[in-house]
Amino acid sequence: MRNILNLFVLIFSFSIYSQELVFKNLFDTTMNPSVACYRIPAIVTTTNGVLIAAIDERNISCGDLRSNRDINIVIRKSYDDGESWSVIEKIVDYPLGESASDPSLIVDKVTDEIFMFYNYMDLDKAKDVYKFMLIKSSDDGKSWTSPREITTEIIKDGWEKDFMFITSGRGTQTKDGTLLHCLANLNRGTHVFGSKDHGKSWFLIDYPLNPGDESKIIELSNGDWLVNSRVNSNGYRYSHVSNDKGQSWITFKNNKLLDPGCNAGLINYSSESKKKNILLFSNAFSSKRRVNLSISTSFDEGITWNESKTVYQGESAYSSITILNNGDVGLFFEKDNYSKNVFVKIPKKWILK
Repeated sequence: MRNILNLFVLIFSFSIYSQELVFKNLFDTTMNPSVACYRIPAIVTTTNGVLIAAIDERNISCGDLRSNRDINIVIRKSYDDGESWSVIEKIVDYPLGESASDPSLIVDKVTDEIFMFYNYMDLDKAKDVYKFMLIKSSDDGKSWTSPREITTEIIKDGWEKDFMFITSGRGTQTKDGTLLHCLANLNRGTHVFGSKDHGKSWFLIDYPLNPGDESKIIELSNGDWLVNSRVNSNGYRYSHVSNDKGQSWITFKNNKLLDPGCNAGLINYSSESKKKNILLFSNAFSSKRRVNLSISTSFDEGITWNESKTVYQGESAYSSITILNNGDVGLFFEKDNYSKNVFVKIPKKWILK
């Protein structure tokens, strides 16, 4: 009887907190009927507290990069922690036959620059050949540089025709200023790449992480690196940890992180009240289907994960997570069978309760 009562209290508490959450739809096709769908969300908070939400604008069809001859990258910005948002701006737009997809972002807290990565393909001249591009902004996303290709810097000879892509969402910056991100090569394993000179040049760490698909990397409080990976047809996430800047890794299964094979979000989150280093992880928390968008917490640097808290029980897929000015969390995710892409503000009390 006591177990049943505890379960009821837990479910009731979740429902109360879920009712407090407000979902703001940032991108759907009613905003532009000529668009087939919007997919692949990414969000960051700049050093000035501006939120930048980026996403694929997929025309012709909802198909991915290898099958869609018209995908652009668009953004919206918020200057008030997600209460209001700017109009949709198209910042990457190639001629028909060339597509840009899977935006990801890193904020350089030393230079105040925002880096945006995306995967590029010329489907008419070089179908199935992935190129990796980079643009950056020095004014909180008001303007962006011309695209720069970094493909040869972050792949090895012989990879040119591999099925590979920079993971959408976001990368990270370490305490010493190094920028880090993940490249998923489905032929040869996930790899970490980065920059030690604030984006002037890029390097690849020649160590394949397996199993792994779309992955997220963060630096832990002790300086170790943690990569958390999607693994298809498995039902769980996997983690890879390095204590020597990527020269060697240990890999283990996250038995508490259910996952249907879907991209996810991962950030370091420090609580002033608890004086603990906390990791936050967002995903479609289900071993079978893309449903139940949830946030999980870890208090031991990602070794174990506490019970997840449901943000949205229905159909949900890719997510990206960021920290707001007041310490609340901003979550940007695909909702209701990819028909909506919503932003929701998660209060600190909701996460830490």
